[in-house]
Amino acid sequence: MTEQVGFELRHRLPPELVVAAIRGPLRAKGGYSWFPLDATLRLHQIDDVASQILRWLDDQVGFGSVGILGFSQGSAVAIQCMRLQPLRFACGVVLSGFVVPAPVQGDFVLATRKPPIFSGRGADDRLVPQLLVTATDSWLEQHATLTRRTYAGLGHTVTDQEISDLARFLDDHLVQPAKSDSA
Repeated sequence: MTEQVGFELRHRLPPELVVAAIRGPLRAKGGYSWFPLDATLRLHQIDDVASQILRWLDDQVGFGSVGILGFSQGSAVAIQCMRLQPLRFACGVVLSGFVVPAPVQGDFVLATRKPPIFSGRGADDRLVPQLLVTATDSWLEQHATLTRRTYAGLGHTVTDQEISDLARFLDDHLVQPAKSDSA
């Protein structure tokens, strides 16, 4: 998923949301990535890009409730942001992604707080290894109030049904109802 897909996705989500789609910093085949997926990968690289996103968020003002979403390796970065600052986000979203399988200091707070997280993936997604999917599912069950969906026939992408499910999740966890003037 590129930042352009994020902007296209925005039109299918609750209209009250303000969406920022951030591009991964590394050039990759067909677009950009957040970190290398080869022997050069070091776990600190994921912390580094998550910290960059958190610093960018520090400069954004006027938003009361913030959620974070990632697709594929962007999910690892999004959840890493939640792990580094476990009180900052109202909810998280993992689409066809995974969680970094190493402990982070904020994990204890997340396990206590259990913020809502939506996890959606295709039943036919073979890009993320099954061992990592299993570890991610286990981590999410321990650290979140989990809404998990698996979509039959779907590979490493998103489907209309998944976007509809995601929109309902965000509507429930990010969109604040308008205050009534009548008491």
